[in-house]
Amino acid sequence: MSVNITTTRLTVRCASQHVRAGTPTCKRRTFFSSIFSGPSTVKRRARRDEESPALPTPTREYHPTPIPHEKLIHSPANAGQVDAYPVKTIAVSIEENLRTFDTVFLRDSCTCPRCVDPDSKQKLFQTSDIPQEIEGKARTVQDEKKGWVVEVEWQNDVPGYGPDHRTTHSIDWLRRALNTEVELRGGVRYDDRVLWDRDTITKNNKWIDYADWMSQDTVLFDALTHLNKYGLLFLKNVPESETSVVSIASRVGTLKDTFYGRTWDVRSKPKAENIAYTPQFLGLHMDLLYTSNPPHLQLLHSLRARTPGGESFFSDAFHAAAKLNEQSKTHFRALCTFPVTYHYHHAEHHYHYTRPTIELHPYPKYSEPTNLALHRVNWSPPFQGPFEARIGGESQTALRNYLAAANAYEKLLSQEENLFEYRLKEGECVIFDNRRVLHARRAFDATKGERWLKGAYVDDDVFFSRLRVLEERLEGRWVADGVVRPVV
Repeated sequence: MSVNITTTRLTVRCASQHVRAGTPTCKRRTFFSSIFSGPSTVKRRARRDEESPALPTPTREYHPTPIPHEKLIHSPANAGQVDAYPVKTIAVSIEENLRTFDTVFLRDSCTCPRCVDPDSKQKLFQTSDIPQEIEGKARTVQDEKKGWVVEVEWQNDVPGYGPDHRTTHSIDWLRRALNTEVELRGGVRYDDRVLWDRDTITKNNKWIDYADWMSQDTVLFDALTHLNKYGLLFLKNVPESETSVVSIASRVGTLKDTFYGRTWDVRSKPKAENIAYTPQFLGLHMDLLYTSNPPHLQLLHSLRARTPGGESFFSDAFHAAAKLNEQSKTHFRALCTFPVTYHYHHAEHHYHYTRPTIELHPYPKYSEPTNLALHRVNWSPPFQGPFEARIGGESQTALRNYLAAANAYEKLLSQEENLFEYRLKEGECVIFDNRRVLHARRAFDATKGERWLKGAYVDDDVFFSRLRVLEERLEGRWVADGVVRPVV
């Protein structure tokens, strides 16, 4: 790294663990000092020269005389130097606000080539390797690429690192760390998902040409963004090949391999092991809820559509959940807490998993329908097993409460105005969010033609990885845990 040391214009101060005798102090508590500093640490706070003096209070000591060492920060003879002795917390002025960082955090976040492999981007030391007594001396330097950075020299460093090891963090990176911390703790999630009924999805749905999906990253990004917002997307002009669905899914990432295989066929056959492989009506459901990590995306490519009937229809489970919350908080809470068992029990396969109907993110806000912090919905009546908990005796009401809630929820899911119905034509492919959008199929007459869909799954990690890569590349930002994070 090329570094030019110059007279700093950025205020950076170190908070010493011990206040030197005779040094005036100004006690100031900040939000981040309570996060990063232990109760035994005595903070030294210096006021900016241009800051208006605060009135003395019983809990604050006021000293109008500036701390002597603050004058040295802007001295040309002492360019870049902040303190001559090591400390356990380092305070940095970011956007004219004093922010405090624990030296453990700064050391653990080091990205120098000795700490993070430049090629694999993997960490070369463990957080547990950092000594409890680690301390650092900080100064500001100007980097040709990063601009102003904070450089820390370590004492009691991780074993194996010599006295020449330095850690540098740009002001932009430190600002991002602070903003992410605040947003994660605040519990207000960034969420651009659109809850839809039939009219909304009919107006806003997207049809993407297969060739554009396969060749243009901008089209793929627009499609995946739409899929993340609405949970439903259609492709057209898909080649008539059993491998086309593999090509489509591979643009997102690796296919999910299940006991059905990497791909599978939805077509009528005798003695079917799955109701989907019959011509019978198949109600609204999600796939593989009996596994520990059900697939995020489901893809269905229509190879044959030559039989009467067999129309597909879809319903937004998030929209129905929001409506249920408006109608009855009691019903909503029942679906968030009551355990429902799903299973797939055959001679060669025995899958079993219990989960609530509605899963929320850890910090929900209930003020707006679109801010319910909905994470996933689990609804698959054909694959439901016997209840294993709260089935109780005469004094137990949980099962009855769940029954009432499930009945109210099903009515919302299947209301005609909430259903989007479409009969896939040959050469078309539907992609939908299997943890949000329910799918179903009307009965068809298998004696009067052939209906054949080729299916595949993609996991949530794969989908969001691809979406974030495209977000970073095309928009200079990415989203995780409900927080927008700029690329630094």
